Amino acid sequence: MKIKSAEFVISNSDVSKCPDTKLPEYAFIGRSNVGKSSLINALTNRKDLAKTSGRPGKTQLINHFLINKSWFLVDLPGYGYARVSKSAKKTFQKFITQYFEKREQMLCAFVLIDSRHKPQPIDMEFMTWLGEHQVPFCIIFTKADKMKPKALERNINDYQAEMLQTWTEMPQYFVTSSANGMGSEEVLAYIQNINENLLPQK
Repeated sequence: MKIKSAEFVISNSDVSKCPDTKLPEYAFIGRSNVGKSSLINALTNRKDLAKTSGRPGKTQLINHFLINKSWFLVDLPGYGYARVSKSAKKTFQKFITQYFEKREQMLCAFVLIDSRHKPQPIDMEFMTWLGEHQVPFCIIFTKADKMKPKALERNINDYQAEMLQTWTEMPQYFVTSSANGMGSEEVLAYIQNINENLLPQK
C-alpha cells in the first residue's frame, strides 16, 4: 500500500464523537514510551503526523487520522507508566475500553511491544483482555534496530512461549523499526488485505 494522503481529523475522549462514517479503523496502542508516535509517522511517511515526545504518556486522547481517504488510523493513549494522576489513568482506561467495546468500525488493533524487553505483565494482561472481549489484534514489536538479531529473536521467542501458555496460537505479529522503516510495508499490506477482502467492493 502506498500512502498518498494522511490527515488528522479529530481528537476526543468520547467514543460517541468519533467520526460518523463506515470507513474501517485500525487502532494502535501500547505501553507508554513504546515508540507508537514514531511508528505511526514511519508508516505514513510523515515526520510529524503523530506528535512524538520524550515524556511517556503524551497521547491522552483518541486521535483519528484519515489515510488515503479510505480508512482511519486511530492513535490511542498508551497504558502504564504515564506521568499522569490515577484519576486521569482511570479516565483513559474507561474511554479505551469503550472504544474497543463500542466501535464497530474497528477491524484490528495493533498492540505495540518494545522488542528490547522480556514479556511484560501489563502487555500480557491487556492482550488477554482483548482476547476475552473478542477484539481482533496483532502484535507489533518495535525498536528492532536497537537489538542484535539473535537477541531480538530470543525476546520474540520468549513472547511466543509466554503466550502459548494460555493461547492456542501466537497472534499475527510484525517486527518493526521506525528508524529504518523495517516492517512498515508488511503492516500496511496486512491492512490493505483486510480492506480488500472484508469490505464490500464499490
